[in-house]
Order: sequence, then structure tokens, then C-alpha cells
Amino acid sequence: MIPISMTNACRLMPMQSPASNSFHLPPPPPPPPLLSIPSPSKNRRSPEIFLNRSPASNPKFAATLRMSQSTHNPVVQQQRVVIPNKHGEKLVGLLHETGSSEMVILCHGFRSRKERNTMVNLAAAFENEGISAFRFDFAGNGESEGTFEYGNYWREADDLRAVIEHFNGANRVTSAIVGHSKGGSVVLLYASKYNDIHIVVNVSGRYDLKGGIEERLGKDFMQRIKEDGFIDVENKSGTIIYHVTYEGLMDRLNTNMHEACLQIDKNCRVLTVHGSADEVIPVSDALEFAKIISNHRLQIIEGADHRYTSHQAELASIISSFIKKALEEDREKSSQ
Repeated sequence: MIPISMTNACRLMPMQSPASNSFHLPPPPPPPPLLSIPSPSKNRRSPEIFLNRSPASNPKFAATLRMSQSTHNPVVQQQRVVIPNKHGEKLVGLLHETGSSEMVILCHGFRSRKERNTMVNLAAAFENEGISAFRFDFAGNGESEGTFEYGNYWREADDLRAVIEHFNGANRVTSAIVGHSKGGSVVLLYASKYNDIHIVVNVSGRYDLKGGIEERLGKDFMQRIKEDGFIDVENKSGTIIYHVTYEGLMDRLNTNMHEACLQIDKNCRVLTVHGSADEVIPVSDALEFAKIISNHRLQIIEGADHRYTSHQAELASIISSFIKKALEEDREKSSQ
């Protein structure tokens, strides 16, 4: 059976605390009931499909601790952490320390960073549940070292591996990984390769990595990159915002999400969340994940765009509820 849930827009909006750079969400609404759709086959399923902008802040976090208020923990420590990846580049992140034994790692999307609304609001939601969270910048993004490269899906999965191994070495257990957009694809690739994290949340990840390229690079992108070896991508004012090499393009085109997802362990619980009004990655990509990932739940937020501009509180409620329930199930099993 494939659980699918359709949810309506939430009226609750996130509020930013001027004192701590943290968002504090109102009490989240309960998650909606799930609808079950039967699976016609073991390996491929056919679920039926129905029919903020964030403040782009980029604060420089000090190495000292910062404090914020949490529902369950009166004091939450926020600490800047620097972790080397396997290429020797320093990955910079922010640890929201609640003192819990569990920890969730948050992964941002394409040309994004840990300060985006979705990353900040999810960390605040986990704080409110008393669960520690870590949000970081992939190499070549945000505060982290390295050069931005188009593609790099597997390399970012290896950055995530470096983060998880760092906390393993500090006797911290990573209980779940959450990724938005490109980060959603990255956490699924990670799960397919390492099989050591059993709670994975894919928020608006792309299934077909051939999709979206023409919109960014133009219809003749393959001819241009073969002739010139690169494509400079410009914004509306004509400023070059990033550089695509032939190698980077082929890295993306040769990354096969379908084959990778078939390798995800059946004991790994995967939640895919997608907005029905996503203007960047079509909701049909979420349906493809539901067809091939064995232990999978699909939740579609009605009216939500790619950034969940007006649905931040609802998104945080769905994800934190899913992870909290999975952790409770794990604790019950371990106590038996």
C-alpha cells in the first residue's frame, strides 16, 4: 500500500526572533490523515495524482554559543561547527544542541545555504520537540570552502557522509537526514549508498535529473557546451551567477536517481513531501519516488510552491511529526 496525503494550506506563519537568528513556530497543527492507494506491483507502483521567498540573510555566526528558547528545553545552544570533507575543504554548519540523544541533519538545495528559511524553520521545529539539529553548507556554497560546481550530487552525498562521520566520532548518533530540493535528491543518494540512516526525508527533490536543465541553460545547451566547453548562466540583469562545465553537466546527466532509489534498504523509512504548486520541480517527480521506494510515504501539500513560501509551518509540522513518530517506534523496539 502506498500512503499518500493531501494537505491544505496552513494559516500559521513563522516568526523570527530578533535576538537569536532562530525562528519559533506556533504550535503545529496535527498531521492530516493518510490515504492509502494500492500497489499494483512489487518494484513499481502507480499512485494516483490529484488535482518565503525567504529573507536572504547571510549572517556570519560567531564561534561562541548562541542561546534561544525552546518549548521543551528552556535553553538551546547554537554552535558554529567546522568539519573537513574528504577533499580537505571546510564545511561550516550550525548545531542546534538540545542535549538529546537523537540528531537530525538538514541539507539545503541548489546554490543555497543553511540560512534559508526552510533550513532555519525546520531546525526551530526540532528544537521545539527537544531534538538536536545540524544545518550546514555543502562545499562551494554559503560559508563552506570550495568552488561551486554544477552537478556534484554524489560529491554532496560524500559531504553529508563527512558530517555524519564527524558526529559519530563525537559519540553523537545521527537519527535522520532531511534535504530540500537538490538536498532531497542528495539524502536519497546517501541512503542508497551507505544504508546507515533509517529515517530519510526528501522535500521537493528531483527524480529526473534531466529535467530543469533546458529552463536554466537554454534549449541548445548541449550544442553550446560541446562547442565552448562551458556555459555561463546569467541573471535577468546580465550578471553571470554561475559557470557550468561539460564535466559538471555530464555528472548531473549520469546521476540515475531511479537506480539509486532501488538500492535503498527496505527498513529505511522515507518521507517525500512536495507542493502541488511547485514551479521548479513538478509534483510528478514525487510520484515517481513513491513508485520505486519500498518503505515510502508521500505527502503533497496543496498549493505549496517550491520554497513553501506560505506553507513553512505546515511543512515543519509534517516533517517533525514523521521523524518524532519514527524515533518513538525505534525506542519501543529497542526496549522490547
